[in-house]
Amino acid sequence: MVLSIVKAFERVDDAAPALARRDRVLRMITERGFLRVTDAALELGVSGVTVRSDLAALEAAGSVIRVHGGAMPRSQGLGEQSFEASLEEHAAAKRAIGRRAAGLVQRGQSVLLDVGTTALAVAHALVERRDLDDVLVVTNGLTIALALEAAMPRFTVVVTGGTLRPLQHSLVNPFASPFLETLRADLAFIGCNGVDPDRGVTNVNLPEAEVKRRMVLSAERPILVADASKLGRARLGSVGPISDFDTLVTASDAPPEIVTRLRLAGLSVVLADD
Repeated sequence: MVLSIVKAFERVDDAAPALARRDRVLRMITERGFLRVTDAALELGVSGVTVRSDLAALEAAGSVIRVHGGAMPRSQGLGEQSFEASLEEHAAAKRAIGRRAAGLVQRGQSVLLDVGTTALAVAHALVERRDLDDVLVVTNGLTIALALEAAMPRFTVVVTGGTLRPLQHSLVNPFASPFLETLRADLAFIGCNGVDPDRGVTNVNLPEAEVKRRMVLSAERPILVADASKLGRARLGSVGPISDFDTLVTASDAPPEIVTRLRLAGLSVVLADD
């Protein structure tokens, strides 16, 4: 009987540190918008297995959403997802868009490459184009820059600088826009959360929308890259009217009625096959 009571107290003692650790993990996720398993394990001094167990418990409690490599808060506000949470959404369409967009780049050109998972698909497709060299790519996305590193020294990769947004691993103002103001690139590939014939191009996050606007102004040919889920939608931050853009590269599953309206509004629409 006494032994049973002692073991019960031991289980309570073991549970207390776990609860405190999970509370800390939840605070880290809430503050950062996304937390990697590897980062949490390093900061907390525990194993990845322990962190994954904590995330499973937090997910079961409805506090977080587990995504590839980590977790994000259950509620992001304004519908913004983390970069990692968006990776698997419309993945085939994004790959097709990336390949078609990368096909527009010519040897010796300068390119502004925005943040986001569709822009990442463009980066991967550019790296795969072995015929390309002497290409300068400027990006405000850390994930994008790392993906492009594989093409060096064929490519020169420049990062804008600025304030880091962990949710998208993007660099925003101050510093990002002033740097872009000094450039005049051949092409800009711009991602977004909404493309609508009447309401224009929009983004869920205001700081990123500001940098996107600057990229549009700094490019000879601004090109939208967006999958079908973005078409016909409008979000909070305005990037610009449809007339500010030369071309939209989207996937072949884009709604025909929206595509027709965008073309009537003067936007060239290119449909990429999966």
